[in-house]
Amino acid sequence: MSTTPQLLNSAQVARFVAHGFLRLDGVVPAAMNEEALGVFAAGLPSVPYGTAVPEAFPEGSFARRLVEHPTVAGALQSLVGPDPTVDHHYVHTREPHEGSAQPLHADALIDLRSDAFDVQLMYYPREVGADMGGTLVVPGSHLRRTNESDTGRYQNLRGQIRLTCPAGTVILLHHGIWHGGRRNDSDTVRHMYKIRFNPTVPQVRLWDTTDLHEPVVREELGRTFPWYEPATGRLETHNRIRLWRLLTADPDFDIDYWATRISNRPALRSIA
Repeated sequence: MSTTPQLLNSAQVARFVAHGFLRLDGVVPAAMNEEALGVFAAGLPSVPYGTAVPEAFPEGSFARRLVEHPTVAGALQSLVGPDPTVDHHYVHTREPHEGSAQPLHADALIDLRSDAFDVQLMYYPREVGADMGGTLVVPGSHLRRTNESDTGRYQNLRGQIRLTCPAGTVILLHHGIWHGGRRNDSDTVRHMYKIRFNPTVPQVRLWDTTDLHEPVVREELGRTFPWYEPATGRLETHNRIRLWRLLTADPDFDIDYWATRISNRPALRSIA
């Protein structure tokens, strides 16, 4: 297996921008998945906020090998760039028949950044079936700014997804996505290992951009989701346009004239 990071293409990054997450199903090999169970049982050392990956995860450690897996490393480099720092990491464990679930939430406080985002890696060493609950996410919610559990009063939203997946799956999420761990109604312990990464470089054209102008890219960016009302959908489309302009350094990119229309400033042009 090649050890070269496998960068994402533009269609995949556009899908991340629209959905707020990207799935890498079953990419971690079975031997590592089995090893993970013992590593998690033994406990992981804490990592100070903002620690560089080589310092946070020593060479040869399980976490280091996980994030250096070519598919995982390429996806991370495509979204947060080289040499990100580790914000924090944690193993979330749901015991069998545990009768509680997390409220729907976004992680951390309201994040007003418009020129950067963190990426959260979620790794599942075992297959997660429907009876195991899985992680609930609301596609397309990541650019709707909320403060932590402001959304906790919502029990269900149209189009929400419970992330059932094969063993060895890694999911990369925009830090703002609405999500929550569901209760585990199975007879099997469910583990999810989370690492949050902070970028240290501008997140501009970090991926393989050879397909940047292919029609599928615009199709991905124009997706809508069932929880959108018509006006809400337009707002989220505008939020994506703004993010895509930043990621591609293309200030003129638009979909259906939404961003161009509301950025029209004749007074500024006349002064210039």
